[in-house]
Amino acid sequence: MKNLVIVESPSKSKTIQKYLGSDYTVVSSKGHIRDLAIKGKDGLGVDIDNGFAPTYEVSKDKKDVLKELKKQAEKADAVYLATDPDREGEAISWHLAQELDLPEDAEDRVTFHEITRNAVLNAFRSPRSIDMDLVHSQETRRILDRIIGFKLSKLLNSKIKSKSAGRVQSVALKLIVEREKQIQAFVPVEYWTVEADFTRSRKKFTASLSKINGAKAELHNQEEAQAVVDACQGPFTITSLKHTEKSVSPFKPFITSTLQQEASTKLNFPAKRTMSVAQRLYEGIDVGRGQEGLITYMRTDSTRLSGQFMAAASDKIGSEYGKEYRGFYRMNNDANAQDAHEAIRPTDLANEPEKIKEYLTNEQYRLYKLIYARALASQMSAARFAGTSVTLTQDIYDFSASGSSMTFDGWLKVYGDYYANKDVILPELNEGEELTADAIRSDQHFTEPPARYTEARLIKEMEEDGIGRPSTYAQIIDTIQERGYCELKPAGKKSRTKVFFPTEQGTLTVEKLDEFFSGIINTEYTARMENDLDGIAGGQMDELAILGAFWQKFVPMLDKAYEQMEKLAPEKTGEVCPECGGELVYRKGRYGKFISCSNFPKCRYTRNIEETPKEKPEPTGKVCPECGGELLKRRSRYNTYFLGCSNYPSCKHMETLEGEPIVPKGKGSRKTSGRRKTK
Repeated sequence: MKNLVIVESPSKSKTIQKYLGSDYTVVSSKGHIRDLAIKGKDGLGVDIDNGFAPTYEVSKDKKDVLKELKKQAEKADAVYLATDPDREGEAISWHLAQELDLPEDAEDRVTFHEITRNAVLNAFRSPRSIDMDLVHSQETRRILDRIIGFKLSKLLNSKIKSKSAGRVQSVALKLIVEREKQIQAFVPVEYWTVEADFTRSRKKFTASLSKINGAKAELHNQEEAQAVVDACQGPFTITSLKHTEKSVSPFKPFITSTLQQEASTKLNFPAKRTMSVAQRLYEGIDVGRGQEGLITYMRTDSTRLSGQFMAAASDKIGSEYGKEYRGFYRMNNDANAQDAHEAIRPTDLANEPEKIKEYLTNEQYRLYKLIYARALASQMSAARFAGTSVTLTQDIYDFSASGSSMTFDGWLKVYGDYYANKDVILPELNEGEELTADAIRSDQHFTEPPARYTEARLIKEMEEDGIGRPSTYAQIIDTIQERGYCELKPAGKKSRTKVFFPTEQGTLTVEKLDEFFSGIINTEYTARMENDLDGIAGGQMDELAILGAFWQKFVPMLDKAYEQMEKLAPEKTGEVCPECGGELVYRKGRYGKFISCSNFPKCRYTRNIEETPKEKPEPTGKVCPECGGELLKRRSRYNTYFLGCSNYPSCKHMETLEGEPIVPKGKGSRKTSGRRKTK
């Protein structure tokens, strides 16, 4: 073997193997091969007293994988690490290098942002050494998440039975809980609107009351609204007529967050599914010429596009739609964008969605078509609209109406299927003209509370607040649902839109974190930490200083919480324990909710919630022939009845209701089924 190439994904390895040829063997590590150990003080795998030194161990399910990789590496002349082009991928490469004993300064790291022949071959012409700044950034994130996750989860589980807490997941949950509290505290305010219907040249249009005496119209009750209706029975005069033109520029190409948002609203894809389908499109699909990557790397917060793609897009737009559809694209990244690689785009514009549809699943086709249209549309000219606004006045009351029509579709030629636009055409009108309303009506309304978060809305909020990073959004949303902290369900009985509702446990978790950890579980601190991690990745900040500052802030909060956070009392069932007479309560265990005695551990009575309560033994007045105790009528596990001594377990005498002794299975030489007559 001449050259060994290690990637994370088996499907990715097949695509790359095709491009590199027989001089290379491409294999997969199947993701991370090792993680922080669960040992040492508090099981953190981090020696806090020794400069936060981490201890790593190979994951159990990766031991055989690593063993095989070592065998292949020993035979190879050269080993290349071609994991994903981000911090996570850099860390995976470093862990592989450590376990395979590769030289620390070896130039064996290969990165590419699209899995195409040119991109892969060019990357192998200029390998580099592992970027330890990126590794330290990912390692710092992992240590922070381990400390907060283990320490807070242990605290919350012991105090309020919450399953877990996290540096980012708890802040995302906090957004959901705070929104729910705003909704519950919201007091609707009544208001009224007045509309007038007009007809001009057989075309109907509607105008709404906008101003009263030159000020914004505000009607608070039916009496005020009816007064306007009564006052506006005569003819209206057109006092203002304006014609405008506006242009709508194309959307930027997708980054991870906007792809997840648009796929949620337009395709009804959960964030997790979007990333799974995008991963497959990136790694490669056989579209009749062998496997090839169809999109660039899907974990990015950069809107930059390569000059090569923009030139190809310009040629395609000009030849297929005309030169007037050609636009120009100016990149304007957000301030916190890492810009490590391009926006999400098709790797080859020749792979038009309809041409390769037969090779794709329905989900792959729909997502690829969305990505293709967005990237191509971003290079097109603006759409243009002609607008008309009119004001109709009667006395002190101004009514307004507006219309708009598209005069040039521009980028919407390609992206129109995903853009909500409907022409509203007003009839020909003239300033000073008088019109009489066909009808004037008033309607009652109430102000509405802020909307609950959809997946798309929550991702947008996290992005705007700087919480997490593109690759983490789907996992965050998945985790807070798995932990039972919130539910994603329809907003109403007739609604198809799913929104997040916090559960009681989720709300309690946020309230306790707010009470004791508000200094670190908040959007500002979490966003600042993300910026610090970016600083480590760029080599401007020291990871030990950041970890030390966090630890100094975190420990006093943790100590106070252990001392002052009240332990949640178990919920009572209203039943009495059949064994000791104590109160029965609901508890949570590894396999869910169950019923147990409040006197645990002295009394160990338990049962599943769906089980019927155990019957209390019934006195019979009969005397035990072995010890003189009283025989009690008991029900067995098989729902049959027998008599057993009240002094059990010191006396184990049993007999049938007819008085025949019962010999337990396995006792003596008799083979019984738990109940047998003696001779």
